[in-house]
Amino acid sequence: MPTIKTDIEIAQENKPNFIGDVAREVGVPEDHLEYYGRYKAKVDYNLLNDWKDKKNGKLILVTAITPTPAGEGKTTTSVGLADGLRKIGKKVVVALREPSLGPVFGVKGGAAGGGYAQVVPMEDINLHFTGDFHAIGAANNLLAAMLDNHIQQGNALGIDPKQITWRRAVDMNDRQLRHIVDGLGGKAQGVPREDGFDITVASEVMAVLCLASDIPDLKSRLGRIIVGYTYAGKPVTAHDLKAEGAMAALLKDALKPNLVQTLEHTPAFIHGGPFANIAHGCNSITATKMALKLGDYVVTEAGFAADLGAEKFLDIKCRMAGFKPSAVVIVATVRALKYHGGVPKPELNNENLDALKKGLPNLLQHVSNIKNVYGLPCVVAINAFPTDTKAELDEVEKQCKELGVNVALSEVWAKGGEGGKALANEVVRLCEEPNDFRYSYDADASIMEKLETICTKIYHADGVQLTDNAKKQLKQLEDLGFGNLPICMAKTQYSFSDDPTLLGAPKGFTVTVRNLKVSAGAGFIVALTGDIMTMPGLPKVPAAEKIDVDATGKISGLF
Repeated sequence: MPTIKTDIEIAQENKPNFIGDVAREVGVPEDHLEYYGRYKAKVDYNLLNDWKDKKNGKLILVTAITPTPAGEGKTTTSVGLADGLRKIGKKVVVALREPSLGPVFGVKGGAAGGGYAQVVPMEDINLHFTGDFHAIGAANNLLAAMLDNHIQQGNALGIDPKQITWRRAVDMNDRQLRHIVDGLGGKAQGVPREDGFDITVASEVMAVLCLASDIPDLKSRLGRIIVGYTYAGKPVTAHDLKAEGAMAALLKDALKPNLVQTLEHTPAFIHGGPFANIAHGCNSITATKMALKLGDYVVTEAGFAADLGAEKFLDIKCRMAGFKPSAVVIVATVRALKYHGGVPKPELNNENLDALKKGLPNLLQHVSNIKNVYGLPCVVAINAFPTDTKAELDEVEKQCKELGVNVALSEVWAKGGEGGKALANEVVRLCEEPNDFRYSYDADASIMEKLETICTKIYHADGVQLTDNAKKQLKQLEDLGFGNLPICMAKTQYSFSDDPTLLGAPKGFTVTVRNLKVSAGAGFIVALTGDIMTMPGLPKVPAAEKIDVDATGKISGLF
């Protein structure tokens, strides 16, 4: 029996092209490239000014069914689809998010695709890459330091230490830092107060970087960040602390999109990485805009399932950037659908049509949302596993066709772009169809109306309820003039509901919002539901235990 190679082994056997050659293939001028070795480069965002009149390519969003321990393969499908489009003669660019170190060393291992559908250099992308996340963490923590220093040095703004909302950040899953007390040790050591850390990807600075268009916009957004409130209840911003200039100085290079390539040398922008369960879950607007100028087709993804990543991509990112997607790919696996139908993970390799039929409503609800709520054409990509049976695949195709949606078998993990050609052909067909893209809610609706719309139209809940604390916060936000901002739901990724144990397409539930806070720099309101946290923890057996490096510097165990 042949040995199955790991993702990192496949990536390390690949010989990437010089990144300058990859850039030239899609027309990036040499004077806009900043090299980080032979296989990575940043592209100056001023290229967008030079090409502002150039026609955009067609934008394809890859999303997925509700995640399960069986895996879905969204990034793998995105990369394989891009390679498949290139195989059929299309000029294509893929635009993805950067992995966070937390999951890399925690649950997931690497996050650069898989099998023969990966972006490279895989180790660099999964680890420090070009330093973007370090810059974001530094800017976040500079603001925290300036905030506490202001209080220590006399507190001229009258900041109430009990109403500070800005937390420190570290790009690691570290539950020990969720809730801390700092400033201990006497008067010279700061003002004692409760504090805490978020994972860097959950920082508003990450969202700001991903939504900013240039340095002036970046500074303006950073200046609007609210760090807390005065004793009189007035919001205090980074601008009040005179912090935005120094923060922008730390972020000036991080704002430039990173260019790499797939195993088959398709150009790939990897830039920004907010989590879709606690942030807006999309790569940067700048990277997507750049890709649209360079490629006739652009493949991008949004984190987790369509109720999280796709909803935020469509209602937040597209609204802010003026994007209009041409088609949507919804990734599913037969194994994951059987899990939603009640089959435990160890038994997923066995044919079980009854469980598959019970799990299919999850996929069909995501499909219906994309088609009927957002007015976009879509295709279901079945990420193929050797254990899938013909009867199971036929059942998925039959159910989807009843909703007027085609199914394409994606074999990109095993075959790379060759295994993505069927999906690529269907996507090209869909991109030529007219669509009636619309948002799920009107930005001018009240905060409560927007919450109710997302919960009832996208999650299919009976309604939404706010805790007493959230009701007070809602009134405060509307009184401060933030009522017209879009909503960024912070919700479990494992269910349409706010209860991770409710699999499939649950009915008869109500979503509870326990906290509302404004991300004024990013330009949205975050609604926290259920037990969602902004600092994950490591699992019992972290992926870090399997990662190593030998005397030559070769890394192993990274997925």
